[in-house]
Amino acid sequence: QVRPVESGGGLVQFGGSLRLSCAASGRAFSESTVGWFRQAPGKEREFVAAISWNGVTTRYADSVKGRFTISRYNAKNTVSLQMNSLKPEDTAVYFCAARGGPTSTTALEYNFWGQGTQVTVSS
Repeated sequence: QVRPVESGGGLVQFGGSLRLSCAASGRAFSESTVGWFRQAPGKEREFVAAISWNGVTTRYADSVKGRFTISRYNAKNTVSLQMNSLKPEDTAVYFCAARGGPTSTTALEYNFWGQGTQVTVSS
């Protein structure tokens, strides 16, 4: 069982930066694909970024390419999402999720989810 826990959310001004972290115990997490998703009020959950278990493959939503960077440090069972040049439309609850297969942009293909962390970008 993988239990991701997100941290690092908060309030930031337009153009600012935040770094989200996702941590989980156990070897299974370091062998899992990890994805970040977000959900704004009244909207469906959407894919943000994903990274393969070995960090070789990364994928990004078009809306965050060039601004967000996903990375992982398996020795400490953590995955980070560095978010730069933040915009008000990035405001959402951000979720970390894990799966045993290759990277995917589909939320339904992820088996384990964290509780989420709120990111609010003021204009």
